[in-house]
Amino acid sequence: MKPIVLLTTFRLLATLAAAEVQKGEMFGYLLFDGERVSQEFNAGFSLYAAAWPLVDHYPGHDFQTGLLGTWMHPLYEPNQKPKEECYIDIEGGLGWWRDTRFPTTTPKFIMGGVGPNFSVIANGPGYGAGTWEEELGLYGVAQLSPWLLFPLDGLNLKQGAQGELFGYGYLPLPLIDPKSTTAGTNVPTGNQCWTLFLNTANFKGPAAFFTPYFWSRALLKNPQWAGKLLDSAPSDPNKAIQMETQHIPAIFSTAKDGTAFARMAPTSFPVTSEGHSALLHRHTVYKRAALWDDVERWFAGGPPADGLIKPSASTTQRFKASGGSSWSFFPPGVPREQAASLGWKSFATSITPDPLTLGFRWNEALIRRNGALVTLPGFFRLDKEGDKPRWLVATAKDVPDELGLKQYRFETPKEDPQEPRTTPDAPESSWKKPGPAAGPFMARLGDGSVVTYYWYRFADQPAMLNADLTPEEREVAQKRVEKLHRAWTKERDYLAPPEVGRLASLDPALILTPPRGMEAGYVPIATRQELAGAATHSSGPRGQEKGRQ
Repeated sequence: MKPIVLLTTFRLLATLAAAEVQKGEMFGYLLFDGERVSQEFNAGFSLYAAAWPLVDHYPGHDFQTGLLGTWMHPLYEPNQKPKEECYIDIEGGLGWWRDTRFPTTTPKFIMGGVGPNFSVIANGPGYGAGTWEEELGLYGVAQLSPWLLFPLDGLNLKQGAQGELFGYGYLPLPLIDPKSTTAGTNVPTGNQCWTLFLNTANFKGPAAFFTPYFWSRALLKNPQWAGKLLDSAPSDPNKAIQMETQHIPAIFSTAKDGTAFARMAPTSFPVTSEGHSALLHRHTVYKRAALWDDVERWFAGGPPADGLIKPSASTTQRFKASGGSSWSFFPPGVPREQAASLGWKSFATSITPDPLTLGFRWNEALIRRNGALVTLPGFFRLDKEGDKPRWLVATAKDVPDELGLKQYRFETPKEDPQEPRTTPDAPESSWKKPGPAAGPFMARLGDGSVVTYYWYRFADQPAMLNADLTPEEREVAQKRVEKLHRAWTKERDYLAPPEVGRLASLDPALILTPPRGMEAGYVPIATRQELAGAATHSSGPRGQEKGRQ
């Protein structure tokens, strides 16, 4: 950092009046390294990410952070990358987002599909960018599993996760045939249905998928991208592993001698019985032979595919005990580019407890252990490391009482009740015509919300009706999905199980049993989600509420 920038940073902090607490935030990335793998493993990935309460209370809707995850981009041949800016990926995972309507300290999971340059975003069935009047990804994900309800606010974990491993990944399935035209335009749409596979304690297997049209709709304005989007392009196996944090509350004050102090909301990481954190495990990438080839032959009339993902057509990335942190404090009045980072390495060291696992070892003198969690240092003072400003760990004794930092209480702010998440109710909408086959039903979730859902024939769910498919093309997909429902059950492993730790569980209320006669070819679709006290609008069957199946 240049001297003039350093001086500016200290001057801005000096403007904080002594003994006046100022509210700001902590933001940045935790960065990790892994060995590169061969590009032949270009048909998806899977991993196990630890799930835990990063903060000890919900900080309000400014709070946004992911836990450890990755970004899956297309893989391009040399000189085939689009000449124009064309950012596209799948970047969902565990975390908290500003648009989460019904949050708790337990993370949720979103799928996070991003169309070119964020033109469309799909986070799950019925959950994405835009409005129902001008949707920008709300129809981008189709429900596949008949045993799992995917809420409109993201996929709920069982409340109270303390570092258990949530297994997920994306592999392509040929559920829909390729098309030579897209929305009546002479540009092709591929047949890659990037499918979310889960491995949890109470649900295993394929859950939902991005429709190929979610990606290829961009070709209507940019036909030169044909073959370069995720409807048809392979995936890049060498991906970043990071933890992206956009907002953790922090407060600031300056002592009479000009020393700037900061305090961060209590922030924790899981810890094993050995005293370290295990945060990500078994990042595996696949060839098409791992699953696609067998399924393609099955759908063409060959023998049934058992759904087991072949280890012989996969490789697992080995991690390095390196990386870094750009976690920084952002006091009021300090431009983000001038924010000083935390002295992260004074209390955290990147480790690989085994070659397939990423984690941290903690400085026991600076952290506080509380059962299955360790809480990071809370107080910091602004100092220098070399010529760079750095927030170094301070003790509570170092902080003058008159600053008010020690007395401050981080609390969940009072906010207006969140509005329900809803879906179209017009008789002519794709939600009503041809409409569901059974319902409504209600599920009461651990986040305090109630989900109203219906059972739809797979091909008649709204996402399939908005996937640029003819009735005949949807019927082909219907027959394929009926085969999957009969052959691929939710109790057995699809992804290779973890070699360490324990599996996290989904909210038990999300695990369903299809109604009699709808065991194959039907899927549950959420149509409304609201706070439990407001869920009085719906009449009809409630036989599939939690505890009454």
